[in-house]
Amino acid sequence: MNSTANPETAHSPVKTPASAPLSAQSKNRWFALAVLLVGAFLPPLDYFIVNLALPSIRSGVHATEAQLQLIISAYASAYAVFLITGGRLGDLFGRKRMFMAGLGGFVAASALCGFAPSGDVLIAGRILQGSTAAVMAPQVLATIRNVFSTAEQTRVMGMYGSVFGLASVVGQLGGGALITWHPFGFGWQSIFLINVPIGIAALIGAAKFVPENQPAERTRLDLVGVALLSLVLGLVIYPLTRGRELGWPAWTFACFALSVPALILFIAVEGRLARNGGDPLVDLRLFRNTAFVTGLWMTFLFYSVSVFFLTFGIYLQSGLGMSPLASGIAIMPFAFGFLIGPMLSAALSKRVGDRVLNIGFGLMAIGFALVVAEVHGGYGLGPVLKIGLAFAGVGQGFVLPSLVRIVLAEVDPAQAGLAAGLVTSTLQIGAAVGVAAIGGVFFAVLGHSASAARYGVAFATGIAIVVVLLIVCMFLATLMNRRRVRL
Repeated sequence: MNSTANPETAHSPVKTPASAPLSAQSKNRWFALAVLLVGAFLPPLDYFIVNLALPSIRSGVHATEAQLQLIISAYASAYAVFLITGGRLGDLFGRKRMFMAGLGGFVAASALCGFAPSGDVLIAGRILQGSTAAVMAPQVLATIRNVFSTAEQTRVMGMYGSVFGLASVVGQLGGGALITWHPFGFGWQSIFLINVPIGIAALIGAAKFVPENQPAERTRLDLVGVALLSLVLGLVIYPLTRGRELGWPAWTFACFALSVPALILFIAVEGRLARNGGDPLVDLRLFRNTAFVTGLWMTFLFYSVSVFFLTFGIYLQSGLGMSPLASGIAIMPFAFGFLIGPMLSAALSKRVGDRVLNIGFGLMAIGFALVVAEVHGGYGLGPVLKIGLAFAGVGQGFVLPSLVRIVLAEVDPAQAGLAAGLVTSTLQIGAAVGVAAIGGVFFAVLGHSASAARYGVAFATGIAIVVVLLIVCMFLATLMNRRRVRL
């Protein structure tokens, strides 16, 4: 099954056998899981929660429109760009150490954001938040991969997937509540400062409960690879996150063009380093594994669903005139489905195996098709739309933990951090491309119209494209499952 495994690799990343659970060494691994899930919870929370606070931030620090856009895009860009490097750092220097370093940095960055006196300082804090989250997040998946047995991982990954649904619920409702209630006299600042006590408690828990996957032999970080990969991803992700708002100026296309030779140079440098016995940032042998590559393509296409959050919010607030809080409540069927789905995925996986992916993609496609039919028919927020949102949320709850678990199962545990970084980074790139490409279709269909009907048509058109991509994902899941059975 694992074409990249190499039992004779010179630099084993862990002192304990990476393929064995650490139950003998860590009786408290379930407490460790709780701590790790906090680390998985914070990065998506800080993506969802900021959207509702933008009007308050604008008035609080007198931010310009461009600064408001950067408060969102700078975080997403930094997070996506450094995820692969963050995963590799855990492989090289220890996953507990890097988890705690990333979490500590995230707490400090959150405090900087909370006390930011200006828009520029807030943007700097958001870049630091995204960068440190990228160091923290891959260690969660890599540690789960090494600490829990294969039999336990289905259940554990269900819990992991639920975290993202919980983050969407808390981000939408909790963010609105914090801004409305002004705890301790803080307004928009509270959405960042809430991370500080949570993060400190998680740091204490990590120090006590999380086992270290310590490298048996210290290796050097491929700094040239880090620089080149960051350049490649930056040339793609930054213009994707900024281009639409700016009307796709010429520099965005120049960045896309320059990313191609930068990628070629990165591949050449990494291949040469590997041939010379060095330790490349990205082990290119991973991409010889057809199932792993197929999983990455599925991951990329699947997370185009992120455009739903953008277009649905615009449809509700600009098209139907709903308030931000009412819009947050309207998305709750999806959010609660996303919360419940991962909890059910473990039991479903025991019955149907990896076909849980096909079921999840199918539910998402059916759910979003119902949403398209309801909105395109001019029925607004009727019961069919709510049922469709619930179906789509449950389907996403099935897919996310199962997809991550199945894709990571294809790699050598020694490369778990790198693979986790690749998967998580692919999710972020898929989200950015989906928002840019499908969001572009949404705004093109909308044109200059301000009518509710036109907003509905634009929203339905964008989500119809998502339905098609989900059907493609079902096909790819079938191909990957057939290959796994043959192996």
